[in-house]
Amino acid sequence: MKTSKILALLLALTLVLALCAAPAAYADDEKTELIVFAAASMTETLTELKDKYEAANPGITITYNFDSSGTLKTQIQEGADCDLFISAAPKQMNALDASKDKDANPDGLDFVLSDSRINLLENKVALVVPEGNPKKIESFDQLVELLKAGDVFFAMGNSDVPVGQYTQKILAFYELNEEDLAKSGLITYGSNVKEVTTQVKEASVDCGVVYGTDAFSAGLEVVDTATKEMCGQVIYPAAVMKNSAHIEAAQAFLDYLTGDEAMAVFEGVGFSKAA
Repeated sequence: MKTSKILALLLALTLVLALCAAPAAYADDEKTELIVFAAASMTETLTELKDKYEAANPGITITYNFDSSGTLKTQIQEGADCDLFISAAPKQMNALDASKDKDANPDGLDFVLSDSRINLLENKVALVVPEGNPKKIESFDQLVELLKAGDVFFAMGNSDVPVGQYTQKILAFYELNEEDLAKSGLITYGSNVKEVTTQVKEASVDCGVVYGTDAFSAGLEVVDTATKEMCGQVIYPAAVMKNSAHIEAAQAFLDYLTGDEAMAVFEGVGFSKAA
Protein backbone atom coordinates (compact mmCIF):
# COMPACT_ATOMS: atom_id res chain seq x y z
CA MET A 1 0.00 0.00 0.00
CA LYS A 2 2.80 2.36 0.94
CA THR A 3 4.54 1.49 -2.31
CA SER A 4 1.42 2.37 -4.30
CA LYS A 5 1.14 5.75 -2.55
CA ILE A 6 4.79 6.49 -3.24
CA LEU A 7 4.36 5.59 -6.91
CA ALA A 8 1.25 7.78 -7.13
CA LEU A 9 3.13 10.70 -5.56
CA LEU A 10 6.05 10.24 -7.94
CA LEU A 11 3.67 10.18 -10.93
CA ALA A 12 1.93 13.33 -9.74
CA LEU A 13 5.28 15.05 -9.21
CA THR A 14 6.37 14.05 -12.71
CA LEU A 15 3.22 15.56 -14.22
CA VAL A 16 3.69 18.81 -12.27
CA LEU A 17 7.30 19.10 -13.44
CA ALA A 18 6.25 18.43 -17.03
CA LEU A 19 3.61 21.17 -16.88
CA CYS A 20 6.10 23.62 -15.37
CA ALA A 21 8.57 22.84 -18.13
CA ALA A 22 6.02 23.39 -20.90
CA PRO A 23 6.34 27.23 -21.10
CA ALA A 24 10.12 26.93 -21.43
CA ALA A 25 9.71 24.52 -24.32
CA TYR A 26 7.32 26.96 -26.00
CA ALA A 27 9.80 29.79 -25.52
CA ASP A 28 12.47 27.81 -27.33
CA ASP A 29 10.04 27.50 -30.23
CA GLU A 30 9.48 31.25 -30.66
CA LYS A 31 9.74 32.75 -34.13
CA THR A 32 12.94 34.26 -35.47
CA GLU A 33 12.48 37.93 -36.37
CA LEU A 34 14.43 39.08 -39.42
CA ILE A 35 14.91 42.84 -39.69
CA VAL A 36 15.30 43.89 -43.31
CA PHE A 37 16.32 47.42 -44.31
CA ALA A 38 15.26 48.05 -47.91
CA ALA A 39 15.02 50.91 -50.38
CA ALA A 40 11.60 52.57 -50.43
CA SER A 41 11.14 51.58 -54.07
CA MET A 42 10.86 47.94 -52.97
CA THR A 43 7.92 48.48 -50.61
CA GLU A 44 5.22 46.80 -52.68
CA THR A 45 7.22 43.82 -53.92
CA LEU A 46 8.89 42.96 -50.63
CA THR A 47 5.59 43.27 -48.74
CA GLU A 48 4.06 40.70 -51.09
CA LEU A 49 7.08 38.41 -50.74
CA LYS A 50 6.99 38.65 -46.94
CA ASP A 51 3.54 37.01 -46.93
CA LYS A 52 4.72 34.24 -49.23
CA TYR A 53 7.93 33.56 -47.31
CA GLU A 54 6.35 33.57 -43.86
CA ALA A 55 3.62 31.19 -45.04
CA ALA A 56 6.28 28.74 -46.24
CA ASN A 57 8.52 29.32 -43.21
CA PRO A 58 6.31 29.54 -40.10
CA GLY A 59 9.33 29.91 -37.82
CA ILE A 60 10.28 33.24 -39.43
CA THR A 61 8.73 36.68 -39.13
CA ILE A 62 10.03 39.55 -41.26
CA THR A 63 10.06 43.19 -40.14
CA TYR A 64 10.83 45.81 -42.79
CA ASN A 65 12.28 49.28 -42.56
CA PHE A 66 11.66 51.08 -45.86
CA ASP A 67 13.33 54.43 -46.54
CA SER A 68 15.89 56.10 -48.75
CA SER A 69 19.09 54.08 -49.00
CA GLY A 70 21.08 56.98 -47.56
CA THR A 71 18.88 57.14 -44.47
CA LEU A 72 19.08 53.37 -44.02
CA LYS A 73 22.87 53.42 -44.36
CA THR A 74 23.08 56.08 -41.64
CA GLN A 75 20.81 54.10 -39.33
CA ILE A 76 22.96 50.98 -39.75
CA GLN A 77 26.11 53.01 -39.17
CA GLU A 78 24.61 54.39 -35.95
CA GLY A 79 23.92 50.88 -34.61
CA ALA A 80 20.36 50.07 -35.63
CA ASP A 81 19.51 46.36 -35.64
CA CYS A 82 19.56 45.09 -39.22
CA ASP A 83 19.95 41.56 -40.55
CA LEU A 84 19.74 42.26 -44.28
CA PHE A 85 20.26 45.49 -46.24
CA ILE A 86 19.01 46.07 -49.80
CA SER A 87 20.11 49.39 -51.28
CA ALA A 88 18.86 51.15 -54.41
CA ALA A 89 22.46 51.91 -55.42
CA PRO A 90 25.95 50.51 -54.78
CA LYS A 91 27.15 53.78 -53.20
CA GLN A 92 25.36 53.29 -49.87
CA MET A 93 26.34 49.62 -49.65
CA ASN A 94 29.95 50.38 -50.54
CA ALA A 95 30.13 52.89 -47.68
CA LEU A 96 29.45 50.02 -45.24
CA ASP A 97 31.71 47.45 -46.93
CA ALA A 98 35.24 47.04 -45.56
CA SER A 99 36.36 45.35 -48.79
CA LYS A 100 35.95 48.66 -50.67
CA ASP A 101 38.67 51.29 -50.99
CA LYS A 102 38.83 54.61 -49.14
CA ASP A 103 37.08 56.48 -51.95
CA ALA A 104 34.02 54.21 -51.67
CA ASN A 105 34.22 53.68 -47.90
CA PRO A 106 35.93 56.79 -46.48
CA ASP A 107 35.11 55.97 -42.86
CA GLY A 108 36.42 52.40 -43.06
CA LEU A 109 33.09 50.97 -41.94
CA ASP A 110 32.78 47.20 -41.60
CA PHE A 111 29.14 46.13 -41.54
CA VAL A 112 28.77 44.00 -44.67
CA LEU A 113 29.25 40.23 -44.61
CA SER A 114 31.25 40.32 -47.83
CA ASP A 115 30.63 36.73 -48.93
CA SER A 116 26.89 37.38 -48.85
CA ARG A 117 26.90 40.51 -51.03
CA ILE A 118 25.23 40.24 -54.43
CA ASN A 119 23.76 42.49 -57.10
CA LEU A 120 20.12 41.52 -56.72
CA LEU A 121 18.10 43.63 -59.15
CA GLU A 122 18.21 46.28 -61.84
CA ASN A 123 15.68 49.10 -62.21
CA LYS A 124 15.07 51.91 -64.69
CA VAL A 125 14.96 55.66 -64.13
CA ALA A 126 11.77 57.09 -65.59
CA LEU A 127 10.35 60.51 -66.41
CA VAL A 128 6.72 60.52 -65.25
CA VAL A 129 3.82 62.95 -65.50
CA PRO A 130 0.50 63.45 -63.69
CA GLU A 131 -2.76 62.10 -65.09
CA GLY A 132 -3.60 63.79 -68.37
CA ASN A 133 -0.05 65.16 -68.75
CA PRO A 134 -1.17 68.83 -68.54
CA LYS A 135 2.23 70.14 -69.67
CA LYS A 136 2.35 67.71 -72.62
CA ILE A 137 5.87 66.56 -71.73
CA GLU A 138 7.03 63.71 -73.93
CA SER A 139 10.76 63.23 -73.30
CA PHE A 140 13.85 64.17 -71.33
CA ASP A 141 14.93 66.29 -74.30
CA GLN A 142 11.73 68.31 -74.07
CA LEU A 143 12.06 68.62 -70.28
CA VAL A 144 15.53 70.10 -70.76
CA GLU A 145 14.17 72.77 -73.11
CA LEU A 146 11.40 73.62 -70.63
CA LEU A 147 13.93 73.90 -67.79
CA LYS A 148 16.10 76.20 -69.89
CA ALA A 149 13.03 78.34 -70.65
CA GLY A 150 11.99 78.40 -66.97
CA ASP A 151 8.61 76.96 -67.92
CA VAL A 152 8.24 73.79 -65.84
CA PHE A 153 8.00 72.65 -62.20
CA PHE A 154 10.01 69.47 -61.74
CA ALA A 155 10.35 66.99 -58.83
CA MET A 156 13.45 64.94 -58.02
CA GLY A 157 15.04 63.19 -55.05
CA ASN A 158 17.45 64.82 -52.61
CA SER A 159 21.17 64.50 -53.27
CA ASP A 160 21.56 61.79 -50.58
CA VAL A 161 18.86 59.63 -52.18
CA PRO A 162 19.84 57.25 -55.02
CA VAL A 163 17.01 58.38 -57.31
CA GLY A 164 18.16 61.95 -56.72
CA GLN A 165 21.75 61.01 -57.53
CA TYR A 166 20.66 59.35 -60.77
CA THR A 167 18.66 62.49 -61.62
CA GLN A 168 21.71 64.66 -60.95
CA LYS A 169 23.63 62.56 -63.47
CA ILE A 170 20.87 63.18 -66.04
CA LEU A 171 21.04 66.94 -65.45
CA ALA A 172 24.82 66.81 -65.79
CA PHE A 173 24.47 64.79 -68.99
CA TYR A 174 22.46 67.67 -70.44
CA GLU A 175 24.91 70.21 -68.96
CA LEU A 176 22.27 71.79 -66.73
CA ASN A 177 23.14 73.54 -63.47
CA GLU A 178 20.93 72.04 -60.76
CA GLU A 179 21.69 74.75 -58.21
CA ASP A 180 20.65 77.53 -60.59
CA LEU A 181 17.47 75.68 -61.53
CA ALA A 182 16.57 75.16 -57.87
CA LYS A 183 17.21 78.84 -57.05
CA SER A 184 14.91 79.77 -59.92
CA GLY A 185 12.12 77.74 -58.31
CA LEU A 186 11.98 75.14 -61.05
CA ILE A 187 12.88 72.13 -58.86
CA THR A 188 11.29 70.68 -55.75
CA TYR A 189 12.77 67.76 -53.79
CA GLY A 190 11.64 64.58 -52.07
CA SER A 191 13.47 62.80 -49.25
CA ASN A 192 12.85 59.44 -50.96
CA VAL A 193 11.40 58.15 -54.21
CA LYS A 194 7.92 57.70 -52.70
CA GLU A 195 7.73 61.44 -51.92
CA VAL A 196 8.62 62.30 -55.50
CA THR A 197 6.06 59.79 -56.75
CA THR A 198 3.37 61.35 -54.53
CA GLN A 199 4.13 64.86 -55.79
CA VAL A 200 3.60 63.72 -59.38
CA LYS A 201 0.56 61.61 -58.51
CA GLU A 202 -1.09 64.60 -56.81
CA ALA A 203 -0.18 66.88 -59.76
CA SER A 204 1.77 69.18 -57.45
CA VAL A 205 4.43 69.27 -60.18
CA ASP A 206 4.49 69.04 -63.96
CA CYS A 207 6.74 65.98 -63.97
CA GLY A 208 9.29 64.06 -61.92
CA VAL A 209 11.98 61.42 -62.06
CA VAL A 210 11.31 58.15 -60.24
CA TYR A 211 12.06 54.48 -60.78
CA GLY A 212 10.09 52.57 -63.36
CA THR A 213 8.82 50.23 -60.66
CA ASP A 214 7.40 53.11 -58.60
CA ALA A 215 5.70 54.50 -61.69
CA PHE A 216 4.09 51.08 -62.26
CA SER A 217 2.94 50.71 -58.65
CA ALA A 218 1.49 54.24 -58.55
CA GLY A 219 -0.15 53.99 -61.98
CA LEU A 220 1.83 56.93 -63.36
CA GLU A 221 2.42 57.55 -67.04
CA VAL A 222 6.05 57.05 -68.11
CA VAL A 223 6.95 59.36 -71.01
CA ASP A 224 10.66 58.53 -71.24
CA THR A 225 13.31 56.26 -69.72
CA ALA A 226 16.91 57.28 -69.04
CA THR A 227 19.62 55.42 -70.91
CA LYS A 228 22.74 53.93 -69.39
CA GLU A 229 24.74 56.79 -70.92
CA MET A 230 22.58 59.33 -69.10
CA CYS A 231 22.77 57.95 -65.57
CA GLY A 232 24.48 54.56 -65.54
CA GLN A 233 22.89 51.27 -64.51
CA VAL A 234 20.46 51.25 -61.60
CA ILE A 235 21.73 48.31 -59.58
CA TYR A 236 20.30 47.14 -56.23
CA PRO A 237 22.96 45.38 -54.12
CA ALA A 238 21.95 43.24 -51.15
CA ALA A 239 23.98 41.80 -48.26
CA VAL A 240 23.66 40.23 -44.83
CA MET A 241 25.01 42.46 -42.08
CA LYS A 242 27.96 41.24 -40.00
CA ASN A 243 26.27 42.12 -36.72
CA SER A 244 23.10 40.20 -37.57
CA ALA A 245 21.81 37.99 -34.78
CA HIS A 246 20.41 35.60 -37.41
CA ILE A 247 23.01 35.33 -40.16
CA GLU A 248 21.86 31.93 -41.47
CA ALA A 249 18.19 32.94 -41.54
CA ALA A 250 19.04 36.24 -43.24
CA GLN A 251 21.10 34.43 -45.87
CA ALA A 252 18.25 31.99 -46.47
CA PHE A 253 15.83 34.87 -47.10
CA LEU A 254 18.33 36.54 -49.45
CA ASP A 255 18.68 33.24 -51.33
CA TYR A 256 14.89 33.13 -51.63
CA LEU A 257 14.87 36.63 -53.14
CA THR A 258 17.09 35.38 -55.98
CA GLY A 259 14.77 32.46 -56.76
CA ASP A 260 12.07 32.06 -59.40
CA GLU A 261 9.08 32.87 -57.16
CA ALA A 262 10.55 36.15 -55.94
CA MET A 263 11.89 37.14 -59.35
CA ALA A 264 8.42 36.69 -60.84
CA VAL A 265 7.09 39.25 -58.35
CA PHE A 266 9.98 41.65 -58.99
CA GLU A 267 9.68 41.36 -62.76
CA GLY A 268 5.93 41.90 -62.52
CA VAL A 269 6.47 45.57 -61.58
CA GLY A 270 9.44 46.25 -63.85
CA PHE A 271 12.54 45.07 -62.01
CA SER A 272 14.93 42.76 -63.83
CA LYS A 273 17.50 40.35 -62.47
CA ALA A 274 20.89 42.03 -62.22
CA ALA A 275 23.35 40.69 -64.75
